[in-house]
Amino acid sequence: MATDYDAPRKTEDDSESIEALKERVPDKTSGAIDVEDADNPSGFELPGADLSDVELDVVVLPPQEDEFTCSNCFLVKHRSQLDHDGGSGPICRECAA
Repeated sequence: MATDYDAPRKTEDDSESIEALKERVPDKTSGAIDVEDADNPSGFELPGADLSDVELDVVVLPPQEDEFTCSNCFLVKHRSQLDHDGGSGPICRECAA
């Protein structure tokens, strides 16, 4: 069955007035809303947890033969991303642009 997606759709909600729709929207000033950024847990602490003596095990690899460190952004890049070797050191393609 073919459907014309450009045709206007009519439902029961179309009969409601703008005033009725505005009544459904909660007022921003009514009621206290806890404004806490759930995506930013920077203030989150585990109760009773003291992590000051925790050591992290990190393996640091020396620079590989096919890598260089950009002297502008200081990121380690593959040699294929080398744009030119400037006076201060190698420059990657992103920094040269």
